[in-house]
Amino acid sequence: MNETILVTGGAGFIGANFVLRWLEAEACGVINLDSLSYAGSLLNLESLRGDARHSFVHGDIKDSDLVRSLLRIHRPRAIVHFAAETHVDRSIVKPEEFIQTNITGTFRLLEAAREHWEQLAGIDRDKFVFLHVSSDEVYGSLRPNEEPCRETAPYAPNSPYSASKAAADHFVRAYYQTYGLPVLITHSSNNYGPFQFPEKLIPLMILNGSRGLRLPVYGDGRQVRDWIYVADHCDALRMVLAQGRAGQTYNVGGCNQKPNLEVVRTICSILDERQPRADGSPHSSLIAHVKDRPGHDRRYALDTKKIRDEIRWKPTERFETGIRKTVDWYLENMPWVDEVTSGQYREWMELQNASAS
Repeated sequence: MNETILVTGGAGFIGANFVLRWLEAEACGVINLDSLSYAGSLLNLESLRGDARHSFVHGDIKDSDLVRSLLRIHRPRAIVHFAAETHVDRSIVKPEEFIQTNITGTFRLLEAAREHWEQLAGIDRDKFVFLHVSSDEVYGSLRPNEEPCRETAPYAPNSPYSASKAAADHFVRAYYQTYGLPVLITHSSNNYGPFQFPEKLIPLMILNGSRGLRLPVYGDGRQVRDWIYVADHCDALRMVLAQGRAGQTYNVGGCNQKPNLEVVRTICSILDERQPRADGSPHSSLIAHVKDRPGHDRRYALDTKKIRDEIRWKPTERFETGIRKTVDWYLENMPWVDEVTSGQYREWMELQNASAS
């Protein structure tokens, strides 16, 4: 059996971390397909330069001919599907991009995967898996004291982003029910860690704070998210890929529910230690509450009993240690930050600042 896997979106934040950890732990190689949109960068994979186990292909999951060609040539034993538009704010401004990538792209990938799987035989067919990496946001918002969502919770997406991911989930499940394609779905809570594009909350706060810029916090800042260190998420995906039951969904949560404002204040405290401001004022003085975004969910939380019991996975990184590692990584990797924050990124941030003021 061919042990190669195909990873889509493997130059993005979670995808790149997954590829790096996969090649640390596994002997088999990776075919990495990524369109290198604004949030994907080969800099994330720089440490793999010259590694024969990693083959990068610049292309789009919507390119059916390309995907079919890769499957025919490399005959991977699994597809791990990260490729997606992920930023809620961008989905509010340009929802059609999310429809095209997250729904149409997933559909075309599924079609190519089904055709590939149907022509396999023996152990190659039996062991093939399509792993779709999704989000806790498909479940919608929870009340403050409501129990965390199980895998059987009804879908209630509230943004174009979460709606597009929910639609993709439904297509993946339908391909299992209709065609028998062996699929797995994971729902992850909020990731943080190295290589996250600086439009997301944690890296944005680190970078703005380190530069003495304002720290914009939506509304009252009491929106609660469950935070998972990206390495823990990647380890969970490897284990689900190896042990998960076809057709099943697994929640991957960090068990670290925290209000956004608390996360921001924690980053400020670490910056106070690592990079004191010249005037002696705390970084928290840079916090600025801005108009809340439309349809902003108040709380996400995942019940992870299923993955703990069936897969024997649980997170190992506490938020208190993971956030310090993350702050240090960004402060030590400013050349990476400068390279990935292109003119397009600056234009986006100017637009966001204008709309928030």
